[in-house]
Amino acid sequence: MLGLPPSVRIYFATELVDLRKGIDGLKAIADASLKKDPYAGHLFVFVGKSKDKVKILFWDRNGFVLYLKRLE
Repeated sequence: MLGLPPSVRIYFATELVDLRKGIDGLKAIADASLKKDPYAGHLFVFVGKSKDKVKILFWDRNGFVLYLKRLE
């Protein structure tokens, strides 16, 4: 269970993403495609083209955090 404040929103990319992209590539997608500010502290969720991995990107006051989850 994640303990997130009510002000944090979770945004899902509607298209599958090449998860070889790192922080900068995913940040560009959040900014251009989702039209949201990646520095606002919200969670951005990206699903890989093979649909077996998920990456979550968010800004944590002093840098970006990138989580990778492999789905079984």
